[in-house]
Amino acid sequence: MRKILITRRLIKSSEEYASKFFNVKLNKEDKLLTKNELVNQSYDCDGILSSIAENLDAEVISKLSDKIKIISNFAVGYGNIDVEAAKKRNIVVTNTPDVLTDATAEIAILVLLGAARRAKEGIEWANKKNWKWSADFLMGKQLTGSRLGILGMGRIGGAVADRARSFGMKIHYFNRSRLKKNLEKDAVYHKSLESLLSVSDFLSINCPATKETKHIINEKTIKNFPDGAVISNSARGDMIDDEAMVKALKSGKIFSLGLDVYNGEPNIHPEYLALPNVFVLPHLGSSTIKTRVAMGDLAVSNIIEFFKTGKCKNKIN
Repeated sequence: MRKILITRRLIKSSEEYASKFFNVKLNKEDKLLTKNELVNQSYDCDGILSSIAENLDAEVISKLSDKIKIISNFAVGYGNIDVEAAKKRNIVVTNTPDVLTDATAEIAILVLLGAARRAKEGIEWANKKNWKWSADFLMGKQLTGSRLGILGMGRIGGAVADRARSFGMKIHYFNRSRLKKNLEKDAVYHKSLESLLSVSDFLSINCPATKETKHIINEKTIKNFPDGAVISNSARGDMIDDEAMVKALKSGKIFSLGLDVYNGEPNIHPEYLALPNVFVLPHLGSSTIKTRVAMGDLAVSNIIEFFKTGKCKNKIN
């Protein structure tokens, strides 16, 4: 029986599913493995089922045992893995697309609403129990009739657009390429990031993490937004230059920010916690029972399919 390392705990039913097909090595303490621990614990394994928290960079991959033939990432993203380094060592990398689209899109709307309607301040006032109603008490930004820019119109970006339409928002997007008409629906395509940002009363960041998208929202690009824009990020933390964003939030150029992801998780930039106009969640994008079970089962199924057929439909390299 082949052996696999599961780097973090999965939902119990997914671990039991894996155990039916493999000799499974579990991380019973569910702690984040260091690079050396990951290499050492996988030395006698045929595959690794990794989480988005592990950094499987070129250094780690170069040290993996020759036995390792597949890295199945428990995420739709794979920015934590050096895919090219894995390819050079003939290690297949897979992900878990589709099954987390709806859950992540829901969180994207939640952080957008939380930021727009000043939820952080509202919760603080409710806890104080001494708030008094007035006509201008905690006035926020209304989604209805506003323009929503979507940065990255893939599966999740498209699902965000569908939900935003129910709020009466007008959809604009920037993507690597224009979508086909049936997928685009009524959304307006922009050929440049600057063009998209210039019409984005609201922006939802949903693009994959790449070298090109790191700090894509920075001091220069922030200048393109309409004054008082609302930004939400449910993709990856390194999309935003934190120092530039803090400056824009303090000046009022950006009205508010909603985050489900951020640089250095779980260690967040201290200014985000101090500022009243930042609404933060602890990376809950796919965190529903239904979705986490589906992700775990798919990550296991990817390994089963690979060792059974030599191929995998969710292969990304």
